[in-house]
Amino acid sequence: MARKVVLLLWAQTLGLAGAQTTQLLVEPPWTPPVLWDWVTLTCQGSGTTGATTWYKDGQRWWLQGLDRVVVTESGTYQCDRPGTGLSPPVSILNAILVLQVPARALLEGDTVTLRCRSWQDKPVTWVSFYREEKQLQRSHERTELSLSPLRLQDSGRYRCRGWVETKVSQGWRESESVPVTVRVPVANATISPAALAHPVRAGDPVTLRCSVQVGSAPVTFTWLHNGHEVARGPLLELGDVHVGHSGTYQCVATNQLGQDGQRVFRALSPELALTVTPQGHWDRAVAVNIGRSLLFLALLLGVIGGCHWWHRLGG
Repeated sequence: MARKVVLLLWAQTLGLAGAQTTQLLVEPPWTPPVLWDWVTLTCQGSGTTGATTWYKDGQRWWLQGLDRVVVTESGTYQCDRPGTGLSPPVSILNAILVLQVPARALLEGDTVTLRCRSWQDKPVTWVSFYREEKQLQRSHERTELSLSPLRLQDSGRYRCRGWVETKVSQGWRESESVPVTVRVPVANATISPAALAHPVRAGDPVTLRCSVQVGSAPVTFTWLHNGHEVARGPLLELGDVHVGHSGTYQCVATNQLGQDGQRVFRALSPELALTVTPQGHWDRAVAVNIGRSLLFLALLLGVIGGCHWWHRLGG
């Protein structure tokens, strides 16, 4: 029970730490965002709100110190926090036709809706959706494409084409292509070797490896010894082990999917028991075993010699 409590507290601590990078969150949560939606950008990172620096189209923006702004001009935006650096760019479009994807991590098995929108939601008809160069759907009235359940092979670049009518013009328009990347949470973390010789002799080198059966990159690994974090990385090299290394080992595989860091997945491996025998105890155990073997050999030779003497006597 105590070990479960330690693991729970450790997982909560890791979750609170989150991604140590600056992120620019978009509301409404669609990508690419469009100007006529009155987009709100929120800068998320370490440090105080007043330390936020904004950039538009690569130039320092006049709005400084705020962690949230409402966008009134199209362009490419970034924000900077002293502790976590510059965020990835977010482009606000004001195009005639736009294909939008939900601004979140798209996981295998999800239901995802892509929507084709015209400028300021003017009428658009005869909409076709494409992945790469393959047409997936064409409809006179439908402006959305549903992918359900989402599969890994659904990853690719999507675009839409349709007939757009405005007060000043009408005609066929095509959106820019938008990437759709299907991701997989980590699962089935294992340690190799799955079992160690019992006991392990003090001074012997021991190396453990953690791996997962599935999981989209990047995947991070953390090692626990008796429920406490001792190392990070896929390999745990204990070097020349001693009695203090005895106990149970587990690895925790983690992948964080989505820019907002809210979808964090973990896989905990089964426990691996390690028992280290002190050098002196090992030597004594070896000596006792050798002594027993020699005694058995002497008794065996005695029995053979006795049998041979008995046959000679009988002859």
